[in-house]
Amino acid sequence: MQATLEQAVKLGLREEEFEQIKQILGRTPNFNEVAMYSVMWSEHCSYKNSIKWLKTLPRDGERLLVKAGEENAGLVDIGDGWGCVFKIESHNHPSAIEPFQGAATGVGGIHRDIFTMGARPIASLNSLRFGKLDNHKTKWLLKGVVKGISHYGNCFGVPTVAGEIYFESCYQTNPLVNAMSVGVVKVGQTVSATSHGEGNPVFIVGASTGKDGIGGASFASADITEESAEQLPSVQVGDPFEEKKLLEACLEMIPTGTLIGMQDMGAAGITCSTSEMSAKGEHGMIIHLDKVPTRQQNMKAWEMLLSESQERMLIVVKKGREAEVQRIFDKWDIHCVQIGEVTADKNLKYYMNGELIADVPAESLVLGGGAPVYEREYSEPKYFAEIKKFNASSVAVPADMIDAAYQLIKLPTIASKRWIYDQYDSMVGTGNTQTNEPSDAAVVRVHGTQKALAVTTDCNSRYVFADPYVGGMVAVSEAARNIVCSGGLPVAITNCLNFGNPYNPEVYYQFVNAIKGMGDACRKLGTPVTGGNVSFYNQSEDGPVYPTPTIGMVGTLDNLDQKMTMNFKHDGDIIYLIGHNPEDLNCSEYLHHICGVTHSPAPYFNLDEEATLQDKLLQIVRNKQVHSAHDISEGGLFITLIESAMKENLGFEITTDKNMRKDAFLFGEAQSRVVVTGTWAKQPEIEAALAGIPFVKIGTVQTGGHITIDGESWGHISDWKNAYDTAIENLLNA
Repeated sequence: MQATLEQAVKLGLREEEFEQIKQILGRTPNFNEVAMYSVMWSEHCSYKNSIKWLKTLPRDGERLLVKAGEENAGLVDIGDGWGCVFKIESHNHPSAIEPFQGAATGVGGIHRDIFTMGARPIASLNSLRFGKLDNHKTKWLLKGVVKGISHYGNCFGVPTVAGEIYFESCYQTNPLVNAMSVGVVKVGQTVSATSHGEGNPVFIVGASTGKDGIGGASFASADITEESAEQLPSVQVGDPFEEKKLLEACLEMIPTGTLIGMQDMGAAGITCSTSEMSAKGEHGMIIHLDKVPTRQQNMKAWEMLLSESQERMLIVVKKGREAEVQRIFDKWDIHCVQIGEVTADKNLKYYMNGELIADVPAESLVLGGGAPVYEREYSEPKYFAEIKKFNASSVAVPADMIDAAYQLIKLPTIASKRWIYDQYDSMVGTGNTQTNEPSDAAVVRVHGTQKALAVTTDCNSRYVFADPYVGGMVAVSEAARNIVCSGGLPVAITNCLNFGNPYNPEVYYQFVNAIKGMGDACRKLGTPVTGGNVSFYNQSEDGPVYPTPTIGMVGTLDNLDQKMTMNFKHDGDIIYLIGHNPEDLNCSEYLHHICGVTHSPAPYFNLDEEATLQDKLLQIVRNKQVHSAHDISEGGLFITLIESAMKENLGFEITTDKNMRKDAFLFGEAQSRVVVTGTWAKQPEIEAALAGIPFVKIGTVQTGGHITIDGESWGHISDWKNAYDTAIENLLNA
């Protein structure tokens, strides 16, 4: 039966897209075919509103083993015959509706992207955004998301080693849940998501197919509304134990040489995996849907085509070697069922009980093939006028600076995230473990080598809101700075671009300019883009979220001896503030949450200064000329010092710049600044190494835990640590 325009529009297609499908097919599509195009041409799968700008990002580098978009995840050379596979993706809309399963399946899905390429996941990270923590719904969302992440990661056996979390009103209805996975593989032992060779059998392996997740890709390509809760079937259900078995079976199968290609069944399920693999291999497939193992009886063809049930893979096997593959999956007690075969023509033909129910060209469904590409209009946001009005002189310096600092350290965006990370198992796994010593990026050893990886996720979305171009540069730069502070050499990034509705010209302005900023920073710092995810439609009736281009970055350490931690070590060590230090309150947590200023410019940032700082910093860190390194970010210098002092219960004595507002000196968030400590004996060596960039001695580390600023006692580190550690727990229990 022919589909109607009304059906197509209801599924999320535009009228002109329905006409385009008719032209591609040379006829009016049936309902099954329209359903397939609706998910594959959704923003979530096709990037139709973003691909033009994504292509402007730097995607070449000497360490890149595959270019962005070529495979399920990025692959970079980390030396000694090893590669690192990594990627970050969003699961925002599902997590807004059902936080536990939304977050859990986000973790499971991103891990499958890693091991479907033949790599073993060794580390998990996340980047989270929620509304105000004094709101009951926010508490429910936070508890559910954290429980989902911890449950899946802990059961699956991959440690969660790092992450970030912010709390802002704009995320009240539409939280952001971005999950990142990092894996390692021997170079040359990867698997491609491709299909070729007429007659080669096509298998579905893993869990049974059910009705959960149907239309999830389309669901992720629409605004969140009050009615979204009615779409609960769009949220997938995960089983980490099934995925663990699937991981081991796949990694056991790969060395046998039986595979042509393998693809995770993520967004759009069978439709996506069959079409993307076929288009890449320039072949087609015949698929018998009635052979697919199902969890529910009498599933319709379109339900099976669109189901996003978790823990499933599509594999294409070399003809004649089916029994070898079957034995491996039988051993792991996992479904392994042949559902079709590769064909020489380039169409996908789907059958149900012998009846042809869909017949479409594979390439017409995929990114870079027949999927539409749009360039949306964009215009400068009107709120920029409010930002331009800001005058720091209108903000009074607080009479009680210590009280202001206590308010600052208890803000949930700044305060300790121990309530969260205590639920994550950071040491589970296979020997690729981190040391759990405090550093700006997590450092994870690569088992069987001397090497380690430094990994991080970063983005201050308020900076991007204030100036998308500068904010985009800062997101990349802070990630690289955290890698360098930890002793790593930044190698490459993955990104998760979370924005509002692309049809809103102001939102699209934010997107375009954030991309430009990210691209310029990546080119300057030598960190090409390996791939990632675009998540539009992150908005509700209250408006869009802050533009949030989350950066996931990987760096390399030749050996663990190169690692640097952030904590102060020794009594009497000199405290250096390195980097240009202007009087700047712009966009700071202090200005926004303590002073109540909602609109101010992005903080001071200069990309050339950032690049020079990182070059110098990496030298002194790797040469062990300093004892600690910690970058200045949310909360400013004071929070950096407190975080550095807490582990060993040390104190510090510093002097502020008398030519600068004291609150700006202590709480300002001007970029490209780092606090390092070193011995007096190495003072000449350190200062010679820093020649060419600004630096100043601001004080010394003190035993006893006492904190002194400009000769005034600011109490004991234990009091600050208690306030820092308990803030989130107190808010959750209030």
